[in-house]
Amino acid sequence: MKIFVKVKPSSRNVEFKKLSETNFFVAVKEPPIRGKANRAVVSALADYFKISKAQIKLALGATGKNKIFEIFNLKK
Repeated sequence: MKIFVKVKPSSRNVEFKKLSETNFFVAVKEPPIRGKANRAVVSALADYFKISKAQIKLALGATGKNKIFEIFNLKK
């Protein structure tokens, strides 16, 4: 399953919004330095879907605010 995530790094508040079935908005406190924000987003997605972080892969957008993640073995 592919999901599209708009990320706001270095945010004062942590926020997670489901905009549609495959679109999400995630604000994290971590800065976009050396992948810290990306790792925080993966943790937030893992918590939301109740899966391990190993089941989430960043497919596109490693350095941008708009990202595409692939989620593997998601039970519906």
